[in-house]
Amino acid sequence: MADSVLVDQRGDATWITLNRPDRRNAYDPEMAEAVVEALDGSTRSRAVVVTGVPGSFCAGGALTNLSAPDVTSMRGLYRSSLRLFDAIRNHPRPVVAAVNGPAAGGGNELVVACDLAIAAESATFGQTGPRVGSAPVTGATNVLGVQIGEKRAKEMAFLCRRYTAAQALELGLVNAVVPDDELVAAVDALVDELSVLSPRYLEIAKVSSNVWWNAARDSFTNGLGMLVQAIGSPDMAEGATAFLEKRRPRFPAPDA
Repeated sequence: MADSVLVDQRGDATWITLNRPDRRNAYDPEMAEAVVEALDGSTRSRAVVVTGVPGSFCAGGALTNLSAPDVTSMRGLYRSSLRLFDAIRNHPRPVVAAVNGPAAGGGNELVVACDLAIAAESATFGQTGPRVGSAPVTGATNVLGVQIGEKRAKEMAFLCRRYTAAQALELGLVNAVVPDDELVAAVDALVDELSVLSPRYLEIAKVSSNVWWNAARDSFTNGLGMLVQAIGSPDMAEGATAFLEKRRPRFPAPDA
């Protein structure tokens, strides 16, 4: 397993920890594939927990190449995001997000993909797409609307605002919020609850709950196709450059 992803067995749960603090646990295709591999190897557990090394949960897909993008590598990043989220949804066990820091962009969509989520009080949430020259098409423009309501989901996807853990709880994006130093204990307690239940019927319940995810699957692939066509656009280059330079983007005016 790659060093960018740490895998530990903690009681009845497999803990998968994103381990790239230098980029706030943003994933590239290789890191996403490592998470998928860890998920594939954890089916004997009663539950799976996804978290990040201290300081961040996940900043989504790595943006370092977006200012001068390579079509092949960008297509690979987009596809790896969908493969990661599908692996969570298709895993036979409940997958819990232990959100211990900022969940931004694809990191926020990672929370959307997980079955359950517990957040530390210091965690924050939000999409980044239109701010950095992209769009959140693998969850935040479709399935998130089922979870928190269409208007709120569009607010999150369009405006790129940041939301506190308490706001995320009120919206319905997470199941609980706890003090930072109680996050692991709270997740352990949730795993203990799950561990006394029938894994067979939990799997049936999970498969049945995927109806909205499955219904949105064509939207995911269509959206990724549009993102591929937009690779190298002036908006992508400006958004990524502004992000890396930590300044406000100056997007060109619409053509019509």
